[in-house]
Amino acid sequence: MTLSIKPAKDCRYDALALGEVMLRLDPGDGRVRCARSFSAWEGGGEYNVVRGLRKCFGLRSAVVTSFVDNEVGRLLEDCICQGGVDPQFIYWQADDGVGRSMRNGINFTERGFGLRGAKGVSDRGNTAVSQLKPGMIDWDGIFSQGVRWFHTGGIFAALSDDSAAVAEEAMSAARKHGTIISYDLNYRPSLWKSIGGKKKAQEVNTYLAQFVDVMIGNEEDFTACLGLAIEGVDENLSDLDTASFRKMIKKAVQAYPHFKIVATTLRGVKTATVNDWGAICWYDGAFYEATHRPDLEIFDRVGGGDSFASGLAYGFLSDQGAARAIEYGAAHGALAMTTPGDTSMATLAEVEKQIGGGNARVDR
Repeated sequence: MTLSIKPAKDCRYDALALGEVMLRLDPGDGRVRCARSFSAWEGGGEYNVVRGLRKCFGLRSAVVTSFVDNEVGRLLEDCICQGGVDPQFIYWQADDGVGRSMRNGINFTERGFGLRGAKGVSDRGNTAVSQLKPGMIDWDGIFSQGVRWFHTGGIFAALSDDSAAVAEEAMSAARKHGTIISYDLNYRPSLWKSIGGKKKAQEVNTYLAQFVDVMIGNEEDFTACLGLAIEGVDENLSDLDTASFRKMIKKAVQAYPHFKIVATTLRGVKTATVNDWGAICWYDGAFYEATHRPDLEIFDRVGGGDSFASGLAYGFLSDQGAARAIEYGAAHGALAMTTPGDTSMATLAEVEKQIGGGNARVDR
């Protein structure tokens, strides 16, 4: 069950993502409810992965998404271009003038500090990307250009009744063209709350899991989305025993024998600004564990898991093996959480310095 990744020379893109990209409005050190000014970033669970692969790791990447063609949509496009991600697969939809029929999503996110946790308030109802339907995107035309790795996940799949079908259509085309498919479960209670909760999340994600080569999640995703219990973990996820996750991953591989990689981050939240951080993955019958980082200082935790996924993908895309790939993922995720915004500001040299045991002494 090893990965067989197409050679870069035969492909136009190293990585392609399908997902929603929202405008993140960040109140900085303050709170959303009290803010009078915000910094603007782009972000999205699936998009963040290919953006990291381009900006940090230098790979060729693109995103399939949809925006309303207005000033906010064009701002999001500009952010994507600044991140180096190819915007040609943005599906532009007409602006009705007020957003009654279709709109662009906004995500208000505060970072949290100490005992006050990070908080996100998404304003994403009726967004353009949630209204994509099967047949609207020429997936064969995209994948026939050559794509080595395709990434999507549970956030996109939850956006509407049609989103899961669009994801299935994309993954079916990816498989047809020999593209590796990764999927981040990315359970968000707010997305599933009004459409059936965990029961619906499990129904959708267990169905889409049949198309997946590389399944990724965090400490609660596998339980919430695939119904795989993690023994010995309390409801606050304060004590993350690696052995318990290994048992859970073995259950996942038994339930989905076509999985080639199963990877999970391990985050023990002590405070909003101090977390224990680690990761493990299963590949080709063996487990690999990243360097554990206890008491990691966090500046902005949002996007840490996405940066883990991009580092993991880079390790395999660059043919460095599972042991190295899990280290790339954990180190990149850790560095991404030292800067503001959803997306990584890390460099490849910084990631490799952390993998090599580097410290935080001034570099000048």
